[in-house]
Amino acid sequence: MLEQLAALARHVARTEVMPRFLRLGQGSRKHDGTLFTEADVETQRALVEGLPRIVDCPVLGEEMEPDEQEALWANNARIWVIDPIDGTTNFFHGLPYFAISIALMEAGRPRLALVYNPVSDECFTAARGQGAHLNGQRLPLKQHVPTMPEAIAGVEVKWLGGKLPLRLATLPPFGSQRNFGASTLDWCYLAAGRFDLYVHGGQKLWDYAAGCLILEEAGGRMTSLYHEDFWSDDMWQRSAVAALNPGLFEQWTRWVRANL
Repeated sequence: MLEQLAALARHVARTEVMPRFLRLGQGSRKHDGTLFTEADVETQRALVEGLPRIVDCPVLGEEMEPDEQEALWANNARIWVIDPIDGTTNFFHGLPYFAISIALMEAGRPRLALVYNPVSDECFTAARGQGAHLNGQRLPLKQHVPTMPEAIAGVEVKWLGGKLPLRLATLPPFGSQRNFGASTLDWCYLAAGRFDLYVHGGQKLWDYAAGCLILEEAGGRMTSLYHEDFWSDDMWQRSAVAALNPGLFEQWTRWVRANL
């Protein structure tokens, strides 16, 4: 099924996403103020059409109305969860950091996952209990474990409250931080070893559904800001504290929670 998913993602990217990259006119704003484009809508349409041919179940997409999303989630034990283009702002402005994200969820947990960056042709995949891969190569890509002062952290301060954003800016325990604007790819960069640490104050279901499985299957660990069990947090605004290396994960989680 992962081969079928990869073939579908590449086909949709080739026909719906990349012909519109660097050629867009005006975008539109959704009810929550976030940007969407014709490419988001047409990519979602193509995935909603194609995914049930792989596993016959409903598709929940980012570009659907919230009432429809909640009803689909509440009434289906098996469901596809997709972000047709994560990083729409990057896509709209010509920044090559965006991705198609697809997860097959069963009983509220991801079973299959794919995140595809069509600019770099990097396809991150995972199946529960079978490991994670990048274009067929097992993740993580490197085994070097830095100390905390050497670590690179993916940090999204926009959704973090309290004193944590100031502490991250002025007294960070890590060496350097990055924020590229596409959560689905951030999870994959962590799984690959390109990031060492990760923190985000609140993600939607489609932001983490695929990426968190890819990280887990690469050997990484995750929790949320206020819950030991990542899955206990609010599914529509779920925070994330994560690391690839278990030792760094323990240090990182202690530091984050001490500075909330």
